Amino acid sequence: MAGHLVVLITTSSTEEAQKIAHNLVGERLAACVNIVAPVHSVYRWRGEIQTDQEALLIVKTKADILEKLVQRVKQLHSYEVPEIIALPIISGAEDYLHWINEQIQAVP
Repeated sequence: MAGHLVVLITTSSTEEAQKIAHNLVGERLAACVNIVAPVHSVYRWRGEIQTDQEALLIVKTKADILEKLVQRVKQLHSYEVPEIIALPIISGAEDYLHWINEQIQAVP
């Protein structure tokens, strides 16, 4: 099966991560979302090095709805430029990938 993705998204808090995760799964833009917290992030923003504690979403979805997912995350997210990175799933258990398809199939 082709066209499955893992999407990584960082958020400012576990609460924000839960809100985004529930929306993505509820709207069938994601089959499953794992929340990993805390995540310690070091990054450059507006010329200065920042260190923050964040939450990380690990989203399982399909490539053909990535743009809808990105737009929805941008609507829900508090960051001016949220991290949304999609990685292809090159292989996996066929029954799990089939399950992803079943969870997202109702997206118009």
